[in-house]
Amino acid sequence: MTFTTEEKTRKALEEFRGFDADTQLGLLWNGYLELKDNLTPVNQDSAQQTAKALFDKIQAMSKEEQLQAQRDIVSGASSDISSSYTALSSSAKLDVWLRLAQGMEGGSVIQVPDDYELPSNTDDFVNSIKQLDFEQRVNFMRSAVVEMGAKS
Repeated sequence: MTFTTEEKTRKALEEFRGFDADTQLGLLWNGYLELKDNLTPVNQDSAQQTAKALFDKIQAMSKEEQLQAQRDIVSGASSDISSSYTALSSSAKLDVWLRLAQGMEGGSVIQVPDDYELPSNTDDFVNSIKQLDFEQRVNFMRSAVVEMGAKS
């Protein structure tokens, strides 16, 4: 399911899919940092509960396992966490990533290293995302995370 209907956003999503899992994680993190001050999650209670349950599982893991769980979700690997993620509603999937980003900020989830820089091959992509308005960025993020998870 893709929420993207606008051409610029659709192109950005196609380009995003072409990056490796770690680059996608870095881009999601940077996207969160750009949007976080304006985000107001309004998920249904059931979506929040299922997102929190999966987030709690990830948060309870070692830092290395947390990173692997995120990589598995992004790459569509067949793992327990990735399969659990696939079963979530689109709102819950977005909520999981919001919780992960907040956990990274708070230190309970493995953080992006301070010296991490996105690869230079993402420069054009990042610039194209910065041209999108807030709603287009949110639609992009939602579309990107909804497609992630285990591929049956």
